[in-house]
Amino acid sequence: MLRRAIATSRPRIAQPLKSRASGAISEARLLARRSASTNAPHPAASGSPSVRNLVSLAVGVAIGVAGGLYLFEGSASAEKASLFGKFGTHEDFKAAIAELGATLAANKVSTDPEVVKGHGFSANSYHPAIAHSVVIFPESTEDVVAVMKIATKYRMPVVAYSGGTSLEGHFSGIDGGCICVDMSGMHNIIKLHEDDADVVVQSGIGWEELNAQLREMNYPYFFPLDPGPGATIGGMVGTGCSGTNAVKYGTAKSHWFINLTVVLPNGEVIKTRSRARKSSAGFDLTKIFIGAEGTLGIVTEATLRLAPLVPTTVAVAQFPDVRKAASAVQEVLTSTAGDSIQCVELVDDHFMRATNLFGQSHRKYLEKDSLFFKIQGSTTSQKENAKIIQGIVKKHGGLTFELARSKEEAEELWHDRKVALWSGMALVPGSRAWSTDVCVPVSRLPDLVYETKKDLAEHSIVSTIVGHVGDGNFHALLVFKDEEDVPKMHDAVKRMVDRAIAMEGTCTGEHGVGLGKKEFLYRELGTGTVNLMKQIKRTVDPLGIMNPGKLYPESPEDGFQVHGAGHAKH
Repeated sequence: MLRRAIATSRPRIAQPLKSRASGAISEARLLARRSASTNAPHPAASGSPSVRNLVSLAVGVAIGVAGGLYLFEGSASAEKASLFGKFGTHEDFKAAIAELGATLAANKVSTDPEVVKGHGFSANSYHPAIAHSVVIFPESTEDVVAVMKIATKYRMPVVAYSGGTSLEGHFSGIDGGCICVDMSGMHNIIKLHEDDADVVVQSGIGWEELNAQLREMNYPYFFPLDPGPGATIGGMVGTGCSGTNAVKYGTAKSHWFINLTVVLPNGEVIKTRSRARKSSAGFDLTKIFIGAEGTLGIVTEATLRLAPLVPTTVAVAQFPDVRKAASAVQEVLTSTAGDSIQCVELVDDHFMRATNLFGQSHRKYLEKDSLFFKIQGSTTSQKENAKIIQGIVKKHGGLTFELARSKEEAEELWHDRKVALWSGMALVPGSRAWSTDVCVPVSRLPDLVYETKKDLAEHSIVSTIVGHVGDGNFHALLVFKDEEDVPKMHDAVKRMVDRAIAMEGTCTGEHGVGLGKKEFLYRELGTGTVNLMKQIKRTVDPLGIMNPGKLYPESPEDGFQVHGAGHAKH
């Protein structure tokens, strides 16, 4: 029986699923078919955690990830030890797939080669990628519970997949085989609490779709976290995302996620807290789960706090160098206009050149280091604050300042900023791009950007840089054509991270750790902190089946492996 992954229709409140997106692979129109495996089941594995264990250690479960993007296949042996023991055998895994097919509806299970490969690979990232053994398309928390019980029974690894937009190897398959759980079918708004300004959603809904639904209902609030286009709520929890709005609204690790419904590795379902805006009743487990990258469980629902929807406009200012631009931002944020700033983005001269080459904009920009401001308020206050900002820009050597003259023009200006990935690749026709991010204290961002641009120029690497200058986070897009350049890009990323950590920063401000950044965690966080993370992982997931090989840096003495583990030798 065939199943076709088709483009998602817009989700409705409490509507039955009618069609489903396949995230990053929807364009491939992937076919799926039910597994025909009929092997006998394996005795149930032991060691599942209880809720009491979770609460006593202040642990919970994080999310199925927005997805990593990959280029080439991994080739590690399938005979490695798992995180805490052994995964099941190949025969166990065949039996697990057969039981999944017998338990779930035919359209929810696929072993089609294009489907299992498409959920672990993409041309836009360069970490090791491996196809999954089977892809599951759940439509309810109960479906996910069934999957996790079978996975635990046969000790088969599970990798959650959501929007397919993450960049650090989060959804790559596991050597020897694994189950991929594609959450895109769980994309409904469950309940909007208008009087409380919060909403309960399934984790497969995208932030853009959620906000579109709220607008259609004429509800004057929105969910303010805005990572890359296509990201879903589940993946946003998993990677601890933020976005361009972070200077005003913060990140996923602030207060926007009130409660999570999570399926633990043993199939148990928990809620992390109540819907109250504040609580002093024990640990705030929700916060612990954010950023766990699908290594502790699968989030199926989330209660989200919403913010009032305020009118905005956009302004662009251009400078002779990045230091002058950064100094202008610091004064703007502490001025009387500071509270009106929803976003302030620093882009370099290469980005502006790429935008001109990309050709989607109706304007031609001066190819200089630039700032994009999004300014909140009424039409009158927008103009008043724009005048204050313009004066500060001029004081710090700004070359130009342009305020959008209409809503349409503001949308066009901001669109030019949001398509950074695609426009950056216009610098080298037929190219690919490696996207990475780091974050430092705001005062150190100009130094980091300057030193990074100098380093990339010295190594003849074509690049663009985009920074959330209000919170010290910047993204570098390294553009290249030839496969032999991949190691060169990797080395450039390592130098960038080294620089950021030396400035008391982090290896990632938004993208998450996955496979690509875990080597830096011991140096950034320290041995004690990383070991505590591992202890939480061991307590919640004693079999080590949840997204193995991601997030936690390997350490030979404790059994953590580089890219997941294969089967036990029987």
